[in-house]
Amino acid sequence: MTSPHWTIREIADEFGVTTRTIRHYEDIGLISPERQGTTRIFHRRDRTRPALILRGKRLGFPLDEIATIINLYDAPRGRRSQLEYVLSQIDERRADLEQRRRDIDDALSELDTFEQRCRTDTGARP
Repeated sequence: MTSPHWTIREIADEFGVTTRTIRHYEDIGLISPERQGTTRIFHRRDRTRPALILRGKRLGFPLDEIATIINLYDAPRGRRSQLEYVLSQIDERRADLEQRRRDIDDALSELDTFEQRCRTDTGARP
């Protein structure tokens, strides 16, 4: 029985990215599909990696951090070392996002104050 496999187009379509994006991930070592001539053959493991990459990107991790996280899975301590590393990265990412939220809240407050002054100065309604 042969294992299921996918083409680069099928992988790109499934994850809503371009084939160029998939090739880029391959170029930087995030994925490594089997090659038969110029054809890329994606197996189950190869199909999982774009999902992990895109999840990491949605959470704001840079590609080099995503690579570290994914590659830790293959390390001798495997999943445990990967999870410990991810937890430390989550803490850092959360702190960064919370600071950004405070910055956005401050900027919105400043805009509200500035808008009120402008409306008052022009005699416009609030």
